[in-house]
Amino acid sequence: MEQLALIIGLLFATVLAVGLGERLRLPYPVLMLLLAAAVTFIPGFPALHIKPELILPLFLPPLLFATAQRSSWSVFRIRWRTILMFAVALVVVTVAFVASAAWLLIPGIGLAGAIALGAMVAPPDPVAVESVAGRVHMPRRLLTTLQSEGLFNDAAAIVIFQAAAGATVAGTEIGPDVLLRFLLGAAIAVVLGYAAGWLTKAVTRFIHSLVARSAVTLVVPFAVYILAEELHASGVIAVVVTALEIKRRARPQDAAERITRTAFWDVVEMLVTGLAFGLMGLEMHKVIEAEGTAIFGMIGTAVTVCVLVVAVRFGWMYLAMWFGRRREGSLPPTRWKDVLILSWCGMRGLATLALALSLPATLATGEEFRARHEIIVIACAVLLATLVLPGLTLPWLMKVLKAHTTGQEEREAALVLASRAQDAAVAALQDADVVQDLPEEKLDLVRVRMKRLRADLMGAIPVGVKRKQRDEDRELVIAVQTIALAAARQEVLEARNEPDTDPEVADRVLRQLDLRTMMMPD
Repeated sequence: MEQLALIIGLLFATVLAVGLGERLRLPYPVLMLLLAAAVTFIPGFPALHIKPELILPLFLPPLLFATAQRSSWSVFRIRWRTILMFAVALVVVTVAFVASAAWLLIPGIGLAGAIALGAMVAPPDPVAVESVAGRVHMPRRLLTTLQSEGLFNDAAAIVIFQAAAGATVAGTEIGPDVLLRFLLGAAIAVVLGYAAGWLTKAVTRFIHSLVARSAVTLVVPFAVYILAEELHASGVIAVVVTALEIKRRARPQDAAERITRTAFWDVVEMLVTGLAFGLMGLEMHKVIEAEGTAIFGMIGTAVTVCVLVVAVRFGWMYLAMWFGRRREGSLPPTRWKDVLILSWCGMRGLATLALALSLPATLATGEEFRARHEIIVIACAVLLATLVLPGLTLPWLMKVLKAHTTGQEEREAALVLASRAQDAAVAALQDADVVQDLPEEKLDLVRVRMKRLRADLMGAIPVGVKRKQRDEDRELVIAVQTIALAAARQEVLEARNEPDTDPEVADRVLRQLDLRTMMMPD
C-alpha cells in the first residue's frame, strides 16, 4: 500500500508541477525531477522499488507513441539524413569519445565497460526534449529536428549498451556484429510496426465504443515493444513505426474517435511523463546516497564526461551546419543560433537512468562489475547536467538569441490548409446530387454554410452570418455540411502525409473540422 500511495502522490504532484510550471514558465518535468529528489531527504520518506529492467518497458512505449503521433512518414522521408547523422552517427561518435575518456580516467573499467558508459549517456531523450523544448515557442524546424533525432537514437544506444554489458559480463570483447544486430533488429522492428499499425486499425473498426478504441491505442505500444524485444528487435523503432502507421491510416469518418483519443492521450502523456521524471529524482537520490562520501572522488571524472558530452554535440552540430551550407534546401542547423539551441537541447533522461540502473552487478565469474558504482554516478551526473541546467535556462537562451517564434509561419500554413479544405468541400458539393437544380435562395444558404466552414477552420464566425440561419432548411443544411466536412477532412488527411505539410498544423486544422462534425445535429 505504501508503494501505491507513493505513485499516487507522484501523479498528484505532476498536476501541481504543471500548474507551477505555467506560472513560472518552467518545464514541469524538470520541476518534478527536482521535487522528487528533494523530498527524499525527508526522514522516513518511503522508497519506491521498481526493477531496473521494467523501467524502459513501462515508460518508453507510451511516451514514444505519444511523440510519434505528432509526426508523419513524410517528415522522416525528408529528414532521413538528419536521423542518420544525429540519431545514429552522433550516438556512435559520442560513445567513442566518452568511452575513450572513461578508459583513460577510470582505473580497471575495461574497454567494454567504458563503451557501456558511453552508450548510457549518448542518446538525448525524446521525452525530455519534447517536454522541455516544446514549451518555449521554439521554431518548428528546430523542434522537428529534435523530435526526429529523439525518436530513434535510443535504438542505437540500447544495442551498443547491451553488447558492451554482455561482453563485460562474459569476459569477451565487443565484435563487429553490433552493426549487424542493429540493422537486423531495425528491419524486424519496421516490419512489426507496419503489421501492428494495420492490425490496430482493423481491430478498432469492429469496436463501437470510442473509449475502448482509445484504450486499444494504449495497449498496442506496450504489446509491440515487448514483442519486438522478445524477437531481439528494436522495441523503440517498432513503437514509432506503429504510431506513424496508425496516423497514416486515419479515416475522414473517425472524427469522434480522434477527438476522444487526443484528449485521452494528452492526459496519459502528462501523467506518465511526470511519473517518469519523479522516479528519476527518487532513483538518483538513492544511487547518490548509496555511494556516500566516495562520490567526492568521482566528481572530477563526472565533470569531464559532462563537458565532453556537451562539447561533442556542439562540434557535431557545427559540422552539420558547415556541410549543410554547401547544399541547397538544407535542414537545420543552418546558422549559429541553430547550433547553440540544438546543442543545448541534448537533454538526457529516462533511457540514461534506466540503462544505468540495469547495469549488471556481477560478472559471469562471480566478481563485481568493474567500476559499476562510478559508472552509475557519472551517468546520473550527465543526466542532471544535461537536463536540469538546459531545462531551466532554455527560455533565457531563446530570449537572448531572439529565436522565439511568433507563430506567424504556422498561422499562414494553417490558412493555406484551410483554403485547400474549403476548395475540396466546394468541389464535392458541386458534384453532389443534393445541390443540383436548387433555386437561387437555396444556393445562397449553401454559400453561407461554406463561409461558416471556413470561419470554423480559422476559429471565428464571419461578420454578416446570422446564427438564426442554423435552423433553416434543416435537412438541406445537414446534407450540405455532411458532404462538405467529409471532403474537407479527406483533403487535410491527404495533405498531412505530404512532404511540405507540418503534421501538427494539419492536426490543428483537422481538429477544427472534427469538432464541427461532432456539433452537427443528428
